[in-house]
Amino acid sequence: MAFIRKRRQEQQQQLYSKERFSLLLLNLEEYYFEQHTANYIFNKDGRERRKIRGSLKICSKSVIFEPDEISHPIIKIPLRDCIKIEAPEDSDTNDFYAGALPGQISILSNQAFLTKEQNVIAPFKMERGKTEYLFQLDIAGKVDDVLHTLHQLYRASHLDKLGDQAAMITAILQSRLARTPFDKNRFQNVSETLHMECKAEMVTPLVTNPGLVCITDANLYFQPLNGYPKPVVQVMLHSVRRIYKRRHGLLPLGLEVFCTENNLCSDIYLKFYNTQDRDNAYFFMATYLENHVTEHTAESYMLQWQRGHISNYQYLLHLNNLADRSCNDLSQYPVFPWIIADYSSSELDLTKPETFRDLSKPVGALNKERLERLLIRYREMPEPKFMYGSHYSSPGYVLFYLVRVAPEYMLCLQNGKFDHPDRMFNSIAETWKNCLDGATDFKELIPEFYENDSSFLLNSLKLDLGKTQGGKIVDNVELPPWASDADDFLQKSQDALESQYVSEHLHEWIDLVFGYKQKGNEAIAAQNVFHPLTYEGGVDLNSIMDPNERVALLTQILEFGQTPKQLFTIPHPRRIIPKFKSFPRASSHDFSMPESPGEESFEDLTEESITLAWNHMTRLKIDGQHKIHRGAITGIAVPYSSNQSSIFTTSQDSTLKMFSAESKMLQRSISFSNMALSSCLILPGDTTVVCSSWDNNIYFYSIAFARRQDTLMGHDDAVSKICWHNDRLYSASWDSTVKVWQCIPADLPGTKKRFELLAELEHDVSVNTINLNAAYTLLASGTKEGSISIWDVTTASILHQLPCHSGTVSDAAFSPDSRHLLSTGEDGYFKVTDVQTGMIISSMRSEEPQRCFKWDGNTILSGSQSGELLVWDIVGGKIVERIAGHSGTVTCMWMNERCSSIITGGEDRQIMFWKQQY
Repeated sequence: MAFIRKRRQEQQQQLYSKERFSLLLLNLEEYYFEQHTANYIFNKDGRERRKIRGSLKICSKSVIFEPDEISHPIIKIPLRDCIKIEAPEDSDTNDFYAGALPGQISILSNQAFLTKEQNVIAPFKMERGKTEYLFQLDIAGKVDDVLHTLHQLYRASHLDKLGDQAAMITAILQSRLARTPFDKNRFQNVSETLHMECKAEMVTPLVTNPGLVCITDANLYFQPLNGYPKPVVQVMLHSVRRIYKRRHGLLPLGLEVFCTENNLCSDIYLKFYNTQDRDNAYFFMATYLENHVTEHTAESYMLQWQRGHISNYQYLLHLNNLADRSCNDLSQYPVFPWIIADYSSSELDLTKPETFRDLSKPVGALNKERLERLLIRYREMPEPKFMYGSHYSSPGYVLFYLVRVAPEYMLCLQNGKFDHPDRMFNSIAETWKNCLDGATDFKELIPEFYENDSSFLLNSLKLDLGKTQGGKIVDNVELPPWASDADDFLQKSQDALESQYVSEHLHEWIDLVFGYKQKGNEAIAAQNVFHPLTYEGGVDLNSIMDPNERVALLTQILEFGQTPKQLFTIPHPRRIIPKFKSFPRASSHDFSMPESPGEESFEDLTEESITLAWNHMTRLKIDGQHKIHRGAITGIAVPYSSNQSSIFTTSQDSTLKMFSAESKMLQRSISFSNMALSSCLILPGDTTVVCSSWDNNIYFYSIAFARRQDTLMGHDDAVSKICWHNDRLYSASWDSTVKVWQCIPADLPGTKKRFELLAELEHDVSVNTINLNAAYTLLASGTKEGSISIWDVTTASILHQLPCHSGTVSDAAFSPDSRHLLSTGEDGYFKVTDVQTGMIISSMRSEEPQRCFKWDGNTILSGSQSGELLVWDIVGGKIVERIAGHSGTVTCMWMNERCSSIITGGEDRQIMFWKQQY
């Protein structure tokens, strides 16, 4: 995990530099200002003076002395415990200072802390009682400046109210930053162009480090005010892959920069002092970066997850990232769910539902008895009500899990102490049990439980974490019986997270944490209500004028935990689970064995050929082109049994034409009226062609008798598109309706059919296109104003109505599994809609409108306004191939069942035959 990796990098750097000091020795919200080489002078045995060489570090709430020799402890003197700070040569009241040398500073304090003696990480030792500490700076001329700073900070630390303390320290900090220019000599190249420079803080877990940000046309620089951990941090812009605006301390001030594609380990996290500086930095970086992809949306990741292109683990990482969860911010650390509920069996059975936690409920609602007690309290509580007095993610919970690899973070958070041994992370089973039964424990997990680094479960640092009341030494985390070791535990946890059961139910947990059950009435119904301060927008810190109230609120929010930013406001769709060939089985998450070799069905072979065809869609070549109309072609239909020997086309020239692919000759031309024909199809049996017309009618043409057979005068305006299934005709019209007709066969051959109107699907505006799903249970309609409607044709009821496009919808089609609907319009966008929820989960923009397309759920073949055929990777959101074709807009497209043969028609009045090159 990023946190552990970063911690190890820090440890390696400290090992290399032999530096024991860390910003984690500071208090929360404390700043490190400057350091000076100095000696610590003390009386040994009350007689002999001794000097210890080291560095004196001036911080906003303390003075820290780090000896060069690791055998000596680091001394931390809190300024609030100081009685007096002065230069000894100015005092004549103490014999200890007799013969004081220039450059000395005396600190009289009631209390100090000692730590890292012999470089061992352990709870701080406390030195109580009035003690004088004498330091001698190497450069005596700096004493006055150092004393001036210390006196300012001393006064700030002794103010009664925390808000007043914070305000004074902030003023001191800002003054120092204003007086410190960015060192342009740190630029990598003298020819770099400066874009912006401003004050900011670099954020790492529990720490903010003030300094200056500088952005050029080639690099992002951060120069720490204190020169720690190095004089300048540099990130090359050409290596950046992702940048995210962050909410930090409930305010829109953060910016996180990644030079990686798919993990949570960022290269730098910056907190600016105002939103304008943050947005300017984002603008300069985003507009320059060639490799920067526009921030992925939660919906685009959802599409990748639904279709199996990313794992459950990867999807949760992306959602956490988009919801402002960062490894650099422990109050918003990535949150992962408890998955396994069985920590007592000797074997872990991932085929049993009872092995898993109920993902539709928050942790606090998993135990019915406890939930009843919480609900009684909730009903009696005055507004604002909340069900749970603690959160499912907080800095304390994160470090509860990570104390063995991040002990200094725990010491920082808990004022130099580890937690009580009985409250430590001692056992997986005990922790789960407490989350089920504990009165105030509702925590979820962190990503480390589903990764490959098991060090957080092992006491490899040999930390002295104490003994429990039962006398047991706290060492490695106790694992469940089904895990042979820590690595095996993580592997089985990963298997559980990626199991079919979790894939089928993970969307339920996402609804609770990132989705529509996070807030409001749905959260109440789901027993998922936390304290109001944990939610984004729960309090406006900018509106709080009292600095003390502001500091108190911010401290409470940061320590209590924060609910992720809400990503979804409607139910999250389920994952598309692959269908396994098997006989009916009792359990929905049993994996079945494939059928025996040699038992492949015709459908299996067809599916393989379709997959092969789409894999080679980028290799389309023109196999013939013919100009057969005098106007733009609007429809193409091929008889099912003709093997493409006869091609029927309609055109705006008002004719239906029959073209022989074998002889390359036009065989028939039929005109039904003097108005354009808009589409055509062939009825099963290959004896009748149906055409829709702008003259409000639908025409039936008999191929065998070569004449018009029937006319359906069905609409009050142009008919734009028709579909047919099982003796039902579906017709869309500019009169704002889609009509469903039942065809009643003629009593005698050659006589007219009768049509009975079964349903009329009303729209607000003209309908331009319709399409049926593969099961013929759903119909999608697209209008001239850009809206998409999804209808259940079995009940003639509307499921969703969505404003998808800003112009006319040109084409819409369901994916083969009916889970998604793809649409395109005059605005040049492709939109993917989840059919179950009505959520738009992907949006891709092309340089020009796409008028027609075919797709298999992952890849799109579209006809563009310029005449090209474009092949799109919809999950990757990009064009993968451009194929030259028509000399004008591609207006319609036909594809055979195996997707291996394609015919297109265009405004250039041509039809083009396409073949794939295997």
